[in-house]
Amino acid sequence: MPTIVVEVMPKAEILDPQGKAVAGALTRLGHNQFSGVRIGKRFELTVDGPVTAEVLAAAKTIAEDILSNSVIEDVVSISEAK
Repeated sequence: MPTIVVEVMPKAEILDPQGKAVAGALTRLGHNQFSGVRIGKRFELTVDGPVTAEVLAAAKTIAEDILSNSVIEDVVSISEAK
C-alpha cells in the first residue's frame, strides 16, 4: 500500500526549546559543526489504492486542519514515500 509522508516544522519565528536542548547537547558532546537544531513532526498516511491528485489534495487538507497547528507550525512537505 502506498504511503504519503507529511512533514511539519515549527515556524521560523517560534522558539523551539526541544531543538535548543538538542543543540546544546551536541555542543557538549563535541559536535561543534552544527549551529542549530529544529525539531518537527513526520506523519505517514497509508493509502488504500493509488495516490492520485485528489488523494494528495485530501492529505494537504488533513495536514493543514488536523496534523499541524497553523499558528505555530508550517506544513513543509507532502509527498508519496518512495
